[in-house]
Amino acid sequence: MARIVLKDILKKYGKVVAADIPHLEIKDGEFFGLLGPSGSGKTTTLRIIAGLTRPDKGRVYIGDEDITEVPPEKRNLGMVFQSWALFPHLTVFENIAFGLRLRKLPEDEIRKRIKWATELLQISELLNRYPWQLSGGQQQRVAVARAIVLYPRALLFDEPLSNLDAKLREQVRFELRKLQKDLKITSVYVTHDQTEAFAICDRIAIMNQGRIQQIGTPEEIYSKPRTKFVAEFIGITRFIEGRVDEIVDESNGLIRVITDDGLEIISWGDLDRITKGSKVYVAVRPDFISLVSRKTEEPNVFKAVVEMATYVGDVMDYEIRIGNWRLRFKTSPTHKFTVGQEIYVKLHKEKLIAILA
Repeated sequence: MARIVLKDILKKYGKVVAADIPHLEIKDGEFFGLLGPSGSGKTTTLRIIAGLTRPDKGRVYIGDEDITEVPPEKRNLGMVFQSWALFPHLTVFENIAFGLRLRKLPEDEIRKRIKWATELLQISELLNRYPWQLSGGQQQRVAVARAIVLYPRALLFDEPLSNLDAKLREQVRFELRKLQKDLKITSVYVTHDQTEAFAICDRIAIMNQGRIQQIGTPEEIYSKPRTKFVAEFIGITRFIEGRVDEIVDESNGLIRVITDDGLEIISWGDLDRITKGSKVYVAVRPDFISLVSRKTEEPNVFKAVVEMATYVGDVMDYEIRIGNWRLRFKTSPTHKFTVGQEIYVKLHKEKLIAILA
């Protein structure tokens, strides 16, 4: 069993809080993501799990075993680094065998495990090459093979795809997810790339300034962010500020928000946190907006002015202004509008997200 639990973790560097995690549980067999900007504490958290960084306080568990005082080499965790950390003077075979030789495994067992890992990752033909003879994608696969041949209790990934070009990164991330599901091994994946985290991970923790802002599935994080930071960090988001004037539909969590410039917006809101009179930010993403032909009495239909138009191939990307608020809106290239043109748009109330200010 490889359930990972962090309890009351605190790590500071001087006055800077690198990790402050009261409780985090990563399920057995789960592909779990730590996502956030640079300096958010995600790599520190991973290093605490790996044993490479010692917390100032708190405990780390794998299953029921407290591993806080266990040195890294005895935790039986596989780690894939951002730089891949391959030995340039060793062949692919010797790179993959390195950890197994440290454990003094018999040569037959070493060859058996390397055969299994390299066939799984489709790099068997590379065994006699050196790292400098490999492409970036091949080096990344060798690094993964070196980790999984240890038969680790869990795999830890520290931005392993950041050195790959965009097209190869997209290909390899799907391969990593398939590999993890095939092996059914608990995995923790650090990245600053939202698309990467969403494509790979079962659940994600959004981190900022050493603290976890929200944990959820990619869909939960995207559709129901709990803080302005999470909403802003995930996807393209603009905000409309206002106050809750009325709870419109308690069963569906719908509220009416009034802005200082007189707009009335129906939005979803978490009624466990938001009440009448609350100041809120209404998060609006481009896919929350659709084009309509004319002004109607239907809620959330507004006249907008086009402020910027950008052609990006499969869509037109517009910046529009509704009242005093600038929003992003995307539509088919068949709908071409000029800067200054007035159009009508609808903000979909069931998608809008009111976040407590």
